[in-house]
Amino acid sequence: MNIQVSLKDIIEEMEVQFEESRSLLNIKTGEIMIVNSEDLGAAEDEEPFDHLPEWEQENRMTAIDVVENFENYIELPTKYAVNEYGIMENFSLKVRDQRMQESLLRAIKGKSAFRRFKDKIIDFEIEDQWYSYRDECFKQIAIDWCQENKINFIE
Repeated sequence: MNIQVSLKDIIEEMEVQFEESRSLLNIKTGEIMIVNSEDLGAAEDEEPFDHLPEWEQENRMTAIDVVENFENYIELPTKYAVNEYGIMENFSLKVRDQRMQESLLRAIKGKSAFRRFKDKIIDFEIEDQWYSYRDECFKQIAIDWCQENKINFIE
């Protein structure tokens, strides 16, 4: 493909995904689009939308384009593909201090794992290491996705 996509843009989209939306790359333009499920459903059902506010009409037009030209779009890695829980677990396993490692691994078990993990990395003053590790993991996921989909990227 002739387009070039910024890894930074892909990573930013991967970080802010919502349940009811999809992040897609238009392989013709290189533009990253966010389309919510409601607009996609309405586009598929060809529901009228001229009564909607302008910003919603724009969203619906994007959804219509996705439905009508789906071959021009590739979905970015979803939050399931990213698996931030797995990233936290792998980071925890790389911590050399046994006490810290065990505490981090306990923190990610059960409900509110993300909150407890964040509290622990603050308590242990390893936030910088965590965010560097996390950023590298996200970057690698984005690079792998680009390579799998034959997308040229710039860093």
